[in-house]
Amino acid sequence: MCDYSLHGLPNRLATEGEELVAHRFSTGAIGLTSPAELCRATNAKIKPEKISFWARLTALILPPAFPEPPAVCIPPGARLRMMDVPASLQKELGVGAEECVSFTQTTAMPNTYHDAIRFENGRQILLQVLKEGQRVRVLSLGEFGSDLQPERIGSETLV
Repeated sequence: MCDYSLHGLPNRLATEGEELVAHRFSTGAIGLTSPAELCRATNAKIKPEKISFWARLTALILPPAFPEPPAVCIPPGARLRMMDVPASLQKELGVGAEECVSFTQTTAMPNTYHDAIRFENGRQILLQVLKEGQRVRVLSLGEFGSDLQPERIGSETLV
């Protein structure tokens, strides 16, 4: 849902129909956030033009804490629409400028990046590969990806 590197940040679950953008958080990791929440956090960082020498010196020693936009967590199997896919990724992955993708996790190992997106052609990339500002729309949450089919044992269906 959210990479380990984003767990110390404010976070929330995505909602269907929501548009998100890739953002580099203070941890150095790339994750998804809401453009509106990112704008609010960015505007909070704007300071008055006149700052005293002592205020600048204090800010160098003890940087002020700015609000961080919340990381938006997406469950595995969610369907997303990636928009404005960079030309370099289009060529490398054999995809178009706009693609439907599934959100997935590559591993359950702790302390590793695991959030990824899988294109319909089967190729997948870690979220860390996305460029800042990459737009993504949440189409649905909780649907099974094409690679996860229910397994039937006797009369019960297991997932």
